[in-house]
Amino acid sequence: MQDPLHIHANGVDFVCLTQGSGPLLLLVHGFPDIPQSWSAQTQALSQAGYRVVLPYLPGYLPTRVADNAYFDKASLVHAIAGLIEAVSPGEKLHYIGQDWGAIIGYALCAARPDLLHSAVLMAVPHPHILADHLLTPKHIQRSFHWWFFQQAGFPEKALLANDMAFIDYLWQSWSVHGYEDSEHIRHVKVCLLQPGVLSNALAYYRAMFDPSKADPALHELRAAMQHTITVPTLTLCGADDMRAELMREQGPCFGGPYEYREVAEAGHFLQREQSAAVNALLLEWFKRFA
Repeated sequence: MQDPLHIHANGVDFVCLTQGSGPLLLLVHGFPDIPQSWSAQTQALSQAGYRVVLPYLPGYLPTRVADNAYFDKASLVHAIAGLIEAVSPGEKLHYIGQDWGAIIGYALCAARPDLLHSAVLMAVPHPHILADHLLTPKHIQRSFHWWFFQQAGFPEKALLANDMAFIDYLWQSWSVHGYEDSEHIRHVKVCLLQPGVLSNALAYYRAMFDPSKADPALHELRAAMQHTITVPTLTLCGADDMRAELMREQGPCFGGPYEYREVAEAGHFLQREQSAAVNALLLEWFKRFA
């Protein structure tokens, strides 16, 4: 890994891990996770001749935000768009996101297609599909943390209890049966234990359903996030992830080149559970833009 990249963009002091040289790829992690989640992809993609940039999301130290920062989806898109403009001025790049990285990615593709050659979005369905199933009982159960995190104070206590056993539970319940990643999860916990990080991470979820937590200055961006996606997009999901059944439905949400692929014997963290298969799909996809 090369020296970290420090970039100030749209009110966020980003710290990004980097490796390689060549066409730019931005890889964005989710929750509960950190940029090192992409370790296998970083190695494979940099060896294939790409420059890989992996930011810590806003509020995940060492990336820093203002004390009064917003964490609604438009604010996250605004921050990532600023990062792209700074790291690749005047040039498009390829975007890869999983979980929250994918949630941000769908909105970024819709609102700022001028920034992207293509996108690969993993493990989370298009927001229109999510909205259609928001009240479906089994998907409420699958996404129980969205609702649990709306409470004030108690989720923080639950997440910190018993050596952050809640984090272990999420990884175990969302991964394919028998998958073990304890060393990586330990590093995830270290990040979440840094001052303010856990509250920031939960603020992403709390802003999902509370309009008062949205930056009112970003109303135009928020409207643009509803546009049909024309950026060439590959979506991936673990075949054992319940959300695969939703992602199979989302083709009509796209107005440009679109593909959906499932990764066998993988759950939510497919980039780690089946890294070789995911790497092959990524390399196949990016060859089209050479």
